[in-house]
Amino acid sequence: MIWKALRTAPLAKLVLAMAVGALVGACAPACVIRALNSFGGTFAQFVKFIVPLIIVGLVTPAIAEAGRSAGRLLLATIALAYASTILAGAFGFCLADAVLPHLVSGSLAASGAVQSFPAFFTLRIPPVVDVVTAMAVAFVFGLAMASVDCPALARAFGEIRRVVSVAIAKTVVPLLPLYILTVVADLTARGALAQMCGPALRIVLTALAATWLVLLMQYCLAGAIARKNPFRALWTMLPAYFTGLGCCSSAATIPVTLRQVKANGVGDETANLVVPLCANIHLAGSLVKITVFSAGFLLLSGGALRAGPFAEYVLLLSVLAVAAPGIPGGMVLAAAPIAESVLGLAPETYALLMAAYLSIDGVGTACNLTGDGAIALIADRFYRKSGRQAGRAA
Repeated sequence: MIWKALRTAPLAKLVLAMAVGALVGACAPACVIRALNSFGGTFAQFVKFIVPLIIVGLVTPAIAEAGRSAGRLLLATIALAYASTILAGAFGFCLADAVLPHLVSGSLAASGAVQSFPAFFTLRIPPVVDVVTAMAVAFVFGLAMASVDCPALARAFGEIRRVVSVAIAKTVVPLLPLYILTVVADLTARGALAQMCGPALRIVLTALAATWLVLLMQYCLAGAIARKNPFRALWTMLPAYFTGLGCCSSAATIPVTLRQVKANGVGDETANLVVPLCANIHLAGSLVKITVFSAGFLLLSGGALRAGPFAEYVLLLSVLAVAAPGIPGGMVLAAAPIAESVLGLAPETYALLMAAYLSIDGVGTACNLTGDGAIALIADRFYRKSGRQAGRAA
């Protein structure tokens, strides 16, 4: 039973893939490394191909469904969730820019000139549209379906969502550990793995600290607005935090999050709307974490941190967050082509980022759903205040 659980656990698969990759890189001949790199390059092309389909298939119906049920409380919750997500990403960049240049050096860039193992071939799979175009399509059709009654189109996008989700579950997720294996094997063969372990650990610790600081800031602001003790409110949410840390799913933790949000004094009507909605659109923890990881691995590969590209990166990912809860592997998988096109991260570097990110995946999830409690406190204050104003007007 224990072995079966280990075999099916995503983290266990990633750890096993990295261990096998290090062993293969240390022992296998060059032709094996080149063959693995051929698979890795082709898989990276497939990920770039499927991400625009993920955006169209998952973001479009999400926008349409949110728009149909638009109300003052819902719109306020959406605005708060997106503001929190974007600000978390901006904070992640500021923290990374201040701390990581002192902790991380261009280890990967320095090791690249020692020895290389070029792929025998790479199958080119150009995407149907680029990521920005896919987002534009999702917004146009999503807002149109929210405004116009078109059940046939809604059913079509619902089917697309199902097909894309199955395609990811059956292709990308099972092959991801093998992709990580190829990258680790290549790094080991080039003698780069030992050089990057220390800097990668420092990046992980910085990302952990960033998620905790984001939660502290969220609850200090929510406490000031809702007139609650922020530390007591955060303490009340700890059962939800540890549940999310263990199960790595905001959706699965909704019952616990809902119970703790109500324990903080949030009304039933507000809590019942805010918690399920924020489980799908509020990804402040994931965004601050991936921003720190992206900055760290960019430095590790010899790149420079620039505010302009990271601002674009954060804004694009905040929109992509609508689709992330429907993707096994979440935001880190969908962000791959954006990291490459906007930040200039190489696919093999991003594969390492994926492995490190997924190794503490539950931390981002726990931060997301615990932050939902802060959103609920602010939204409840807004809802109660607007209700009193409406009562006085009547």
